Amino acid sequence: MKIAMIGHKRIPSREGGVEVVVQSLAMRMAKAGHSVTAYNRRGKHVSSGETVKIKEYEGVRIKSVPTFETSKLNAIVYAVIASFLALFGKYDIIHFHAEGPCSMLWLPHFFGIRTIASIHGLDWQQSKWQGFAVKVLKFGEKMAAKYADEIIVLSEETRQYFLDTYGRETRVFRNGVDIQDYREPNIIKDKYGLLKDDYILFLGRIVPVKGLPYLIRAFSELKTDKKLVIAGGVSHSDEYAREIRDMATDERIIFTGFVEGEELWELYSNCRLYVMPSDHEGMPLSLLEAMSCGAECLVSDIPAMTNVLCDYGYTFKKGNTEDLREKMARILASEKRDTSNQIEYISKNYSWDTITEMTLELYKD
Repeated sequence: MKIAMIGHKRIPSREGGVEVVVQSLAMRMAKAGHSVTAYNRRGKHVSSGETVKIKEYEGVRIKSVPTFETSKLNAIVYAVIASFLALFGKYDIIHFHAEGPCSMLWLPHFFGIRTIASIHGLDWQQSKWQGFAVKVLKFGEKMAAKYADEIIVLSEETRQYFLDTYGRETRVFRNGVDIQDYREPNIIKDKYGLLKDDYILFLGRIVPVKGLPYLIRAFSELKTDKKLVIAGGVSHSDEYAREIRDMATDERIIFTGFVEGEELWELYSNCRLYVMPSDHEGMPLSLLEAMSCGAECLVSDIPAMTNVLCDYGYTFKKGNTEDLREKMARILASEKRDTSNQIEYISKNYSWDTITEMTLELYKD
């Protein structure tokens, strides 16, 4: 088949969950012999701050789409241009990712091109989006519900939402993860002085929805010799990132900025505890990765997290700083548990190979 992917910032990249999903699917589809084109946004992004120009990655064709780099119109301008370009690609399937880009899904539909929409979360519920942006996201959601040949969602809660709101059936395909070998703390020891079980880890984008203020306040009140490592790039606003840094006056707190590659897996492999205090999530890839590396995990008690965590970790009341502090103290005071069953559970239930096969079967149908 000839397949197009629209909706991500760019691949290769780990700048967000959408980018990880598109990259993981596109690479495997290309390896299986399909022709896959990914429409990247041109310009600077989270990781390096540099403009990256490539035409091919792991068998996936890359087309760069011009758009604004900093404007709130970045995503919608990209979606408009990418969708018009894709009309001329003679694709069998155009796969739109995320609600915003789905605002243009009607265009290929009216030209008789088959479309798939992946809803990675109800983005308009996130506090970082206001006013016109919320209207665009809801419009994209409606376009997906009305015109997409198939809709993929990441949770039963989102499936029920589409059924209740639009009377639209969807398919639940969860995200996946590649199981990694244990990494010795080499890079993180040299860069930050971190050793095995020496720190609590938060790894994710520095955005309001991730609940970082709860974690910083709770950790600052915690009596421990552990450090708190906050690893992640800024993809919301520099002003919000400054607010978070200004909160973090405790000298035990370390900001690494955006991480990837070996450094990323070393951080997962050697943390004493992984904490994800989010108010809202679609499908938390970072939690999957932490669990796959054998980290003990403490997360807010929202369904998107508890459904992934199952019985293999700990939860605290969303937004409750005191409960978060008490749970961290209790876990750190106890003996570290064996997480081999947790790794096996993730390996069996969250395989990118299986999810790619399911997606391709959906395309063929």
